[in-house]
Amino acid sequence: MRPTALALNILVASFTSLRYLRAGLFRWRTLWPLLIGAMPFAFIGGAIQLPGQFYRPLVGVILIIAGIRFLWPKEVTTNRESRDAPMIAGIAFGALVGFLSGLTGTGGGIFLSPIIIFAGWSDTRTASGVAAVFILCNSIAGLLGNIAIVKALPADLPLYAAAVLLGAVLGITFGIRFAVPMILKALGLVLIIAGMKLIGVY
Repeated sequence: MRPTALALNILVASFTSLRYLRAGLFRWRTLWPLLIGAMPFAFIGGAIQLPGQFYRPLVGVILIIAGIRFLWPKEVTTNRESRDAPMIAGIAFGALVGFLSGLTGTGGGIFLSPIIIFAGWSDTRTASGVAAVFILCNSIAGLLGNIAIVKALPADLPLYAAAVLLGAVLGITFGIRFAVPMILKALGLVLIIAGMKLIGVY
């Protein structure tokens, strides 16, 4: 499952990164400290095989708490100016997100977006572009760490790829056009759904 998810992340994030870059919704200074910490730890996390009962409930609870916060985005969307992440803090958070993403088979964007928005390191729209490029780079590192163990991808991968590309086209179209509060509420809903899945609600 993990190498499949990471391979699909690479496909979708390549498309979405290009769209956000063309729309001018990306900031390199926000991304690169996070990547320095994330990529090596994504490789390490991808190489670790842990029983799901150790990490799934913890990650699920974290996602649900963040998601609930985004459903009431008024304070998050104040007019405060974004500031650059301190170097050490950016690398440290990147390492944490990278490890979790490699361990769980995600690209890390679902962990990264709440961090950089709550910390004030990016506005909401640019955070989406930063997360897209982060997912691309991080998923490549995670897949390299994971494929050393699994060494195979499923034969149905092209079918999955077509489905996620369709979702990506719809998602990025709405993401660029929607008002910021709607984007935050949509992100909150996605976080809650993912968190509930991880803790075994469905």
